[in-house]
This record gives sequence, C-alpha cells and structure tokens, in this order.
Amino acid sequence: MRLRARPRGDLSVDDALDAALADLVRRTGAAIGGAYLIEEPAALLRLVALCGLPVDFTAPWQRLPLTAPVPVADAIEEDRLVWVGSQDEMARRYPRAATVLPYPFALAAAPLRGMRRRWGGVVLMWPADHPPRATARERHHITASARSLARLLDDSPVPPALPERPRAVAVDSQRHPAQTAKAAVDFLDRIPEGALALDLEGRVTFMSAPAARLLGRDADRLLGTRPWQSLPWLDDLRYEERYRLAVVSRAPVSFSALRPPDQWLTFHLHPDASGISVRITAGEEEASADAGSGRAEPAPTTPGRLYQLVHLAAALTETVTTRDLVALIADQILPAFGAQGFLLSITEAGRLRIAGQHGYSAEAVERLDALPLDTGVTPSGQVLASGVPAFFASPAELAGNYPRVPQISGKQAWAYLPLIISGRPVGTCVLSYEHPHVFTADERAVLTPLSGLLAQALDRARLYDTQHHLVHQLQQALLPRSLPTVPGLTVAARYLPAGHGIDVGGDFYDLLRLDDTCAAAVIGDVEGHSMAAAALMGQVRTAIHAHATAGAAPDQVIARTNRLLADLTPDLLVTCLYLHLDLARQELTLAGAGHVPPLLRPAAGRAHPLSLDPGPPLGVDACARYPLTRGPLPAGSVLALYTDGLVERPGTDPGHATAGLAEHLARADVGDLERLVDDLVQRAWPAGGHTDDLAVLLLRTGRPRA
Repeated sequence: MRLRARPRGDLSVDDALDAALADLVRRTGAAIGGAYLIEEPAALLRLVALCGLPVDFTAPWQRLPLTAPVPVADAIEEDRLVWVGSQDEMARRYPRAATVLPYPFALAAAPLRGMRRRWGGVVLMWPADHPPRATARERHHITASARSLARLLDDSPVPPALPERPRAVAVDSQRHPAQTAKAAVDFLDRIPEGALALDLEGRVTFMSAPAARLLGRDADRLLGTRPWQSLPWLDDLRYEERYRLAVVSRAPVSFSALRPPDQWLTFHLHPDASGISVRITAGEEEASADAGSGRAEPAPTTPGRLYQLVHLAAALTETVTTRDLVALIADQILPAFGAQGFLLSITEAGRLRIAGQHGYSAEAVERLDALPLDTGVTPSGQVLASGVPAFFASPAELAGNYPRVPQISGKQAWAYLPLIISGRPVGTCVLSYEHPHVFTADERAVLTPLSGLLAQALDRARLYDTQHHLVHQLQQALLPRSLPTVPGLTVAARYLPAGHGIDVGGDFYDLLRLDDTCAAAVIGDVEGHSMAAAALMGQVRTAIHAHATAGAAPDQVIARTNRLLADLTPDLLVTCLYLHLDLARQELTLAGAGHVPPLLRPAAGRAHPLSLDPGPPLGVDACARYPLTRGPLPAGSVLALYTDGLVERPGTDPGHATAGLAEHLARADVGDLERLVDDLVQRAWPAGGHTDDLAVLLLRTGRPRA
C-alpha cells in the first residue's frame, strides 16, 4: 500500500489524514481505526480521527497520557508495532484497557514517527474471527502504511488540528448496485420475521412491518431512536451491552427478551462497517442468549457511563501527587462529562483552600480561595456536611438555594462533589459549565461514586506531597547548592530522581576546588530510592569532602570513606568515582569503587570510556584497595561523569547504550555544556519517566592560550 506523502492541493492536512486513515482501514481489512496525535507540551495523546466506531464509545480514550499503559502509547514509546491478538492477551498485557473493552477482537498499534519528530500513533482493530497472530506480510503492511502517513504529516506546511472530539471518518465499502427500495421493502414485509436496521450509533434507520408488529410499536415512533431507550421492556443494560459487543467485535450476536406480558422475542444482530442488521423472531419460550453465535461470549458488563467510571477509577489509582490528580481531572474527567472548568479544594482550618483548577481566571481563583466552610452559605459546606453531591443546572437554581453565594466566575452550571473518607472531609471538587447544563440521571449516578474515588486519590496525594516536601528538602540539603568556580574549568550538572517513588534517591555529584590549579570531581550512586538512600548519600558525600580537602590522594579518599561505611554496616550498596584534576599539568588521576567509568572527549578525537581498575563498592570490604589510574587531560577536553541511570534502560544493553552515548558526545557541540547535559538526558529518556535516579556531571577544561 502507498499513501500519498504530500496532501493534494485541494485537501487540508486534516482531510488528508482522515482519507489516509480510511484507506489504511479499508486496505488492511480492519473494522475500526483511530489516529492519535501527540499534544505538546502536555505529553498527551489526542484521538483526532476515528473509523468504524461511534465517537461516544471512545470517551475514556480520547485523551491519554503519553505514558498510559495502553498499546498505542507503548508503540510510540518503543517505536515498534504492538500486536494484541485476543481478548485474553489484552487482559494479560493491558488489564486496565481490557476492563473498558471486554470484547473479543485483534488489535494493532503502530507509531507515526516522522523524520524530525514523533507525531503519534494509529490503532487498528479486527473482528473476533481474525487469527490471533499477524503474518509477517500483514505486519510489514501496517508499519509501512504508518510510515507513509507520518511522511504525509512531515510534508504538510501546517500542523494537523487537535479537535476536542475526534472526527468521524467514513470508510466507503463496495456495495451491489442499488435495487429499487420498494422491492426490498415489499420483500421484507412478506416474510414473517421482523427486519430492523441500526446505524453504528444504535439508532433505528429501517423497520419492516412484521418488526413493528412483533415490537408492538409503529415505525414512525421508533425511527431515529435507540430500541433500549424507546422500548421500556428493552431498557436493560444487558441488551445494550449486546449491541456494543456486536459493534466492537463485528461478530454476530443473539439474545432473547420478554415482551410483556408473555411474548419471547429473539434478536439476531449481524454487524458490518456501516451498521447492524437485526432479525427478530418470535418463540414460545426463552431462547439461549448465545443462540447461533457458535462461541462463548463474555458475561454482560455495565456499559455507557459506568465504563467511564471503571476507566477513571483505574486512572485514579495511578495518580501520585496532587498535580497528577489535577491533570487527570482536567484531561479526562472534564471531557467525560462535558464540563469546562473545575476547582479542587482542600479543607484547612475551617476553610477550603484551592489546590488546583482549570478554566478559571486568576482573579476568580483569588476570590474563591480560602472560603469559609459555612453550611448555610456555600454549597461546598453543605455537601461536606451531608456527604451528598449537589447539582445546579443554572445560576438561577444556585441562587434559589444559596442566595448569599457570590457570582464570581461567570459559570452557568455546577456539580459540587464532597470528598469524604470514613466520615472525614478532605475537600471538594466542583465541576463547572459555561452554559446551563441539566444533569442526567446517569451523570449523577457516576459522579456520586466518583467523588469517593477522588477523595481517596486526594488524601493519598496530600500524604505523598507532604512526604515529598520533606525528602525534597533533605535532598536539597545533601546535594551542592552550587558548584564552585575553578579557573580553566567549565561545569554543568543535573540530578533527576526516578520517575516513580518519592522522588529522592542516592545518586550524588560534587566538585571541590582544591587550590588555584587543582580540583576534584565526584559522582556516586547509593542503591535504592528512599530516605535511607538519601541519608547514606549524605554521609558518603560528607566523608569524601572531608578527606579530599584534607589533601588525601584519590585512592586514600575512597579507601577511608570505605572504612567509614564498613563501620556503619549499611544495608545498601554504594558505588563511587573520584577524579583529581591537575589543570596546570593537564593530568587526571582517578579511583573507582564499582562505578561506571567516565567518558573523555579530547578536543580533537573520539569520545571513549576511560580504562580503570575499580575496587569493590563501598562498605563491602573494610580492607579493600582502590587502584589509581592516571592519564592526560588535554586542554579543551570534556569529561562526562554519570550514574548508571543514564545508560541502563529496560530492554536495552548497557554496553550498547554506553557506546551510543560516547558517539553522541563525540558529535555534539560542547560549546554550551548546559544545553549538552540536557541533550544527553533527553537522548537517554526521550519520553521522560526514567525508572532510576540519574546524575550527570560535565567538565570542560580551558583551551591553551595563544
């Protein structure tokens, strides 16, 4: 398959993207397709175009964090095709996604990587009868098509749009030449079975006369409606779930329902890309729910809004900080309920302090912050006292219940959610709308339990934030606030804690000015990400500093620090590297304790790891010896000291990563070390989310004077 690398002159980039997606779906035989684009700088994935599925089905998936545990995010992060061949495989590999899509299908996700940037990814889904394994030809076809689509985006003079709702894209299919409509209707009216047609949104588009007789409702009262909404005896979540199963799996589905008082009807659903044909038969008794399907179907689960609750509950379990929670509310909860703003407030000393917001002006936030918890004056106070959410569809309704509440924000409708844990109020979450909004029964039914989930997430986040603040202060106290100025030496350093845990660890670095022409550079790594690791790091750094400034040689600095740690009997391993730099003689001397060697890039030449004979990690053997390594340090050289978090990444070989780091350093512009150190970190972890602490210390010696 070949996609046009450049949009036609009469097509915008959005139209060209939609056409390419439709072509990809049609040519691969997929039933469903979607295109995601990366939304910068928020690091989100936005679903921009969708084929073969109602847009409302995708509410939980329209905006996703780039690090979300879903196939398309993995495909983009790992730059490869991700194939999920069955529902069981989806449940094993992506359990969170499987809870929201409990249907049989095969799925492929491929990255859209252009020449200069990552654009996003595409997702394709096939019916349940697709083989669980993709052929090599099929995989090549998908990846080649994705590359062509990325080239189309590369060549566009303007970037594609990021719509609030994905665009519904039609996939044209070959049909038989049209026959007369009257002949078709006459045929269907003459057979005893009922014929019903639904579009992919579930609305009735055609109904035969026998179907009207069996359903007990005239066609003009059912056309354009959804059967489970217009026929009370079909108003059961199990029946709507069968429709969803047919749409997603593209497989025939059957079920039986009792039309009062005693008439059993069996519905046979036959889906394709344009809609669902329904055959209705009458029976004397209840038929098997799976009649004619030829396979076991999953037990019915709650559809609609409750799927959103399951998805949001899973997402809330992954929030760590209050900032994470605020971002999740803005990115996922607001779009799910069509709201435009929110206020997340925390109870403190009888007042509500705003911890996060979206959609409010700075002036409004200032006036709404720290309002008193007066149950007779504010809805927030009342919902916290009663534990029951309050919904106001218009300003008049709010004023009628709370006449003393000031109209500050200009919002037109509100949902006040109390955040309470075991009877203890922790705060409120207010969803707001820019226009009057009548809250439906299903919205209220989902928002009520959602408030409990938000309360738990907020309480957990506040505990984490408090702990993080303490350990961050400890970390800042242990790491150097600034590095000393050493004549003839330019320095840049970075420390980044792991992307999980309490954001504190044991990696450390230091630069000591020993005299006018000599300096010492230190880097080390204490095992783990904890308070204990940070405290031990502080002890090691202090010991090295003391011995170095007392004039000890590099091997003695390491040996004496080792004896101190052996006396402390720590439970954590510590690696360390100590370099003595003699700038006048252009020499360096180093000793290592189990640490990765530094990289040296001469002013002219390739970058390479320095060869050294390191001793064991600190604290393992009190009598250990740490051999010295000496070498030249020409003017204009760059030294890169780093911890293993820069080169050790899941699924990669550290040796290859180190070689790649050296090659990159050799080609890099070393004129700006601050930019270079950021570039090295970005190259190692392009999407962030590093799983280990990392520290980097770059040193550049002065060039010889003319």
